[in-house]
Amino acid sequence: MKKVIGIGETILDIIFKNNQPVKAVPGGSVFNSIISLGRIGVNAILVSETGNDHVGKIITAGLEESGVNAAYLYRFRDAKSPIALAFLNENNDAEYIFHKESCNDHLEIDFPPIEADDIVLYGSYFVLNPMLRNKVKAFLEYARSRGAILYYDVNFRKNHEAEKLKLSEALIENLEFADIVRGSIDDFKVLYDLDDAAEIYKQKIKFYCPNFICTHGGDGVKLFTRNHTTDYNVPAVEVVSSVGAGDNFNAGVVYGMMESATRRDEIESLTAEKWDRIIRCGLDFSAHACTLVDNYIEKEWAENYKNR
Repeated sequence: MKKVIGIGETILDIIFKNNQPVKAVPGGSVFNSIISLGRIGVNAILVSETGNDHVGKIITAGLEESGVNAAYLYRFRDAKSPIALAFLNENNDAEYIFHKESCNDHLEIDFPPIEADDIVLYGSYFVLNPMLRNKVKAFLEYARSRGAILYYDVNFRKNHEAEKLKLSEALIENLEFADIVRGSIDDFKVLYDLDDAAEIYKQKIKFYCPNFICTHGGDGVKLFTRNHTTDYNVPAVEVVSSVGAGDNFNAGVVYGMMESATRRDEIESLTAEKWDRIIRCGLDFSAHACTLVDNYIEKEWAENYKNR
């Protein structure tokens, strides 16, 4: 059975509405995706780090309760777990404030075994962070050598805008490793001051990776490959929180690839029909997540979706 290995940050999201906290849930971009995949029965592993504190215990328990392998979760010796404050506006979109301590020890763990056609999901600042870069790059090189499918979620937040030039080399390397790149319009506004998906693909992505998924909130999704370009509408739902929307879109796309037994050597030649089925899973996962305060799909919904 193929498996999914995620590498990214863990964090505790404290969600606010009308400046009042409404819920605290374990989060992190790749973490959210991996939780949803675990809940729908995928063999999932998270490579990450957290504090050796109460928040770290909540994060570990969240993984294990969702069926995710937490054996590759490194515990800091000298720092607390990071926390994010997510303030929902009138449209239930989130503005973030992050609180994180610096520490001297990072990812002092071995890599999980990777086999051909496993899927590696990586993204966010975690895989650009200079403190982690050597370890992350070695992991991606190992995954590539083993024939894994690499899915890169750019997820570049505005709070790191001042660092974008310093991080540009790592960003390009991440694009080069990828078989599929997914990013939101907001990511590319911050990185390149571009907000047209076709221009982003032409100028910034296509040279490094031919398969690009660009999401634009409620305005839809665009898929670019060497062979075709496709627009997708987003299902109409009553949005409760958009915190996990993109992360669950990623989870759905990964699930769609696993459900259709996608191999790495066929990604370049995937038909429009097969891409449609894969992207539809992403849209379904994302739409459901937007109806919740949690950052991931519900277990009951996952069971029903798996048996649809």
